[in-house]
Amino acid sequence: MKDAIRMVADLMCIAARTAPKAAGRDYVVTGVVDGDDLLKLAEAMNEYGKASGKINFDRDGANVAASSACVLIGLKNADVCGLNCGACGHDKCVDLSSLRDGSEFSGPVCAWRSVDLGIALGSAVKVASIHNIDNRIMYRIGVVAKKMGFIDADIVAGIPLSVTGKNIYFDRS
Repeated sequence: MKDAIRMVADLMCIAARTAPKAAGRDYVVTGVVDGDDLLKLAEAMNEYGKASGKINFDRDGANVAASSACVLIGLKNADVCGLNCGACGHDKCVDLSSLRDGSEFSGPVCAWRSVDLGIALGSAVKVASIHNIDNRIMYRIGVVAKKMGFIDADIVAGIPLSVTGKNIYFDRS
């Protein structure tokens, strides 16, 4: 079953890569964490939650530890779309300030590039669902995976994967 889950994780990365992007420009990056690295990620999530005082990193870390793999999907060096739409809070794209590191992610990000990330994430979880693999998009995984260098991205989310009799990512305490 481990090989099948890894195959679906790779297919999820393909779905993210081929998902539609604004203006046809691709800034999506992907990766897969499994094996011993998955447990290291889970432990680091617990540690980050304690050190930062932020809640639920331990809960999500426990989910990661109980998972078979985790797909990472993010944006790297995402340029503005050039629409001058104002969705970012500026009237012109040129006014969107240059990328800088925040406490967890780098930004600001063009609103349409964030939409690209959302479409890529949705495309990936669709693939997991089609193959009956339980999953859930998690922000906290992305924070720690980025800090650990599991993916080179400015903003990232993680999708843990599990095959059990009950979806472990819902009805959590």
